[in-house]
Amino acid sequence: MYHETILIIEDDVQISSFIRYALELEGFKAEEAPDAETAMKKILSDQIDLLLLDLGLPDMDGMELLKEVRKWSEMPIIIVSARDQDQEKVNALDAGADDYLTKPFSAAELLARIRVAVRHSNKMNREPAPVFLENKDLKMDLEKHLVYKKGEELHVTRKEYDLLLLFMENLGKVLTYGFILKKLYGKNYGSDTQALRALMAGLRRKIEDNPAKPEYFLTEIGIGYRMLEK
Repeated sequence: MYHETILIIEDDVQISSFIRYALELEGFKAEEAPDAETAMKKILSDQIDLLLLDLGLPDMDGMELLKEVRKWSEMPIIIVSARDQDQEKVNALDAGADDYLTKPFSAAELLARIRVAVRHSNKMNREPAPVFLENKDLKMDLEKHLVYKKGEELHVTRKEYDLLLLFMENLGKVLTYGFILKKLYGKNYGSDTQALRALMAGLRRKIEDNPAKPEYFLTEIGIGYRMLEK
């Protein structure tokens, strides 16, 4: 049984009702808002733990609402939108969205994305700064700056370590090329992804048993990368 309350910000009544039914069947609490004004009132007055945000709202573009909420809240925000252009997804993720789901979608996929976001949020809220990070057969020792797979130390470069740490801190989330480049090389680096692609290829060779059938790193074509959770 989940205790989180999810706010569905969606002006299409049928879609909103479908999502609410799926959430409540899973055990979540759900509230609905047909526009940005109603959504903001609920966010400020109610105990909301996660937003499902449509971008095509009648009174405000959903991107503006996303940016406004991100000024003061780190609550998980998942975009649920008919806009399927890569640049739209990149813009939303770079603006602070935790995930982006394109309509039409299945209830199973929506719930899976929500569970990832809830687990990550709960972990960040309740745990002190970790000494180790683990995912599947990987383990990172944050004090010694070491990486292990199946108990064996992996020899990674400093940049490979920094890249892996970024993924381990954001399990299940799509990280855009721009976000990764800014974190690894600084905000003035630019948008050339050649160095990142080479770095990613090297990390994959060391971590994936078979890079052609990845178990850890998924490429979101035209957007970035996602590290899969166990």
